[in-house]
Amino acid sequence: MKEEDGCVPYLADGIKQNSKDQRWPLPGEPKCVVCCRYGEYICDQTNDDICSLECKHTLLNARVSFPATDECFYVGSSSSTDDSSLLLRSKLDIHVQGAAVPPPALSFTSCGLPPKLLLNLETAGYDFPTPIQMQAIPAALSGTSLLASAHTGSGKTASFLVPIVSRCATYRSEHPSHPRNPLALVLAPTRELCVQVEDQAKMLGKGLPFKTALVVGGDPISGQLYRIQQGVELIIGTPGRLVDLLAKHTIELEDVMMFVLDEVDCMLQRGFSDQVMQIFRALTQPQVLLFSATVSREVEKVGRSLAKGEMILVSIGKPNRPNKAVKQLAIWVDSKQKKQKLFEILKSQNHFKPPAVVYVSSRAGADLLANAITVVTGIKAVSIHGEKPMRERRDVMGSFLGGEVPLLVSTGVLGRGVDLMVVRQVIVFDMPNTIKEYIHVIGRASRMGDEGSAILFVNEESRNLFPELVVALKSCGAAIPKQLTSSREMQSNKKRRRVGY
Repeated sequence: MKEEDGCVPYLADGIKQNSKDQRWPLPGEPKCVVCCRYGEYICDQTNDDICSLECKHTLLNARVSFPATDECFYVGSSSSTDDSSLLLRSKLDIHVQGAAVPPPALSFTSCGLPPKLLLNLETAGYDFPTPIQMQAIPAALSGTSLLASAHTGSGKTASFLVPIVSRCATYRSEHPSHPRNPLALVLAPTRELCVQVEDQAKMLGKGLPFKTALVVGGDPISGQLYRIQQGVELIIGTPGRLVDLLAKHTIELEDVMMFVLDEVDCMLQRGFSDQVMQIFRALTQPQVLLFSATVSREVEKVGRSLAKGEMILVSIGKPNRPNKAVKQLAIWVDSKQKKQKLFEILKSQNHFKPPAVVYVSSRAGADLLANAITVVTGIKAVSIHGEKPMRERRDVMGSFLGGEVPLLVSTGVLGRGVDLMVVRQVIVFDMPNTIKEYIHVIGRASRMGDEGSAILFVNEESRNLFPELVVALKSCGAAIPKQLTSSREMQSNKKRRRVGY
């Protein structure tokens, strides 16, 4: 057997390519740690028993993207007790709750997807599903409502788009004479995220009876309306613009069978919640799919009320924790010294790893800081925020992702969901208002488990977040500045724990 195959065979037979080609084990024989078939080989990188190259790649992908922990927090349902499902979930740190949870899918081909969609996935480079895709795609295809949580950059967008494209294309093929009203609706908090979701939807639906409409502010509403009236399967939009569209024009939404809230915890916050509920009330009891990297009990409660029935909960790893693939470095910096410290970092070849994103709290601050960086360091920097016209925001993103600009200064408009594919470093110049937003922001530095780094400037201005920040830093083994641990907030928190509050 060749060493580069990555397996050492128990027998002299050729290595099996797929798990389905492997037989089930006889009593006493080793079992594959992924699917429980005959563990004919030993993976040379993990020493685990595996049955095929397919399961080897699944195992290694999971180890890189979501390192295994010593504990298993799996919560199974009575309908999900198959040994292979239990072992696979345990290995990949997949946790599920709910009735009739389908087993994880080892490959896209086992999900019953249209052949053209499988080809589009292969063309787009989706060789194997990530852990969240393994569980969320079969769950969504079952027709049951779903609440899914996984780290940023783990493949959540495809987890809801693959079922949408599959079900919509199949429905159109089976009902060619039915009026072409929208069949699915995806809501997201920012224009940039909506644009990204639509781009991926178009890629997955290429060659299928599947069209999309983008409904966001900054573009003419007349063009968006015309697009929908021509017949689409999927609408992707921000709540505010879609509410405007529904208020001024008649759009048939009674055929919508799948309703997705991306970054659901953000979508149910004040400012979005009323608009989301207004849109939901225009639908006829669709399947509800909720996705985010951070999910609270309140979000779960609202999700169940929207679903009005059974709901499957899926999470990867421990919820509401930073992505361990992102190395965090917290630096205590007084407010007046932050700019100077940032310039020092940007001038250092050891610390600055472009392309990078600097996150600030205000729109004016983004413009001013980008200009200052360019003048002081000579590094070309551009800014992006919600007040910029949509065309300018597209140009800024194009120049940054295209490699023309090494540094982007952004408000929270790029803090959630947006796939900044080239970025491996973020600098949190202004600490966000919540730890959840911090988790989302630093998650931009890692995509699909790739290692990244996050530098955080922290000072007394964020003292109300110190206890939660310490937990977030400790969860990833990051060093904690002594000023943070010795602060009055931390001492008060310790005192409350001692007296039992």
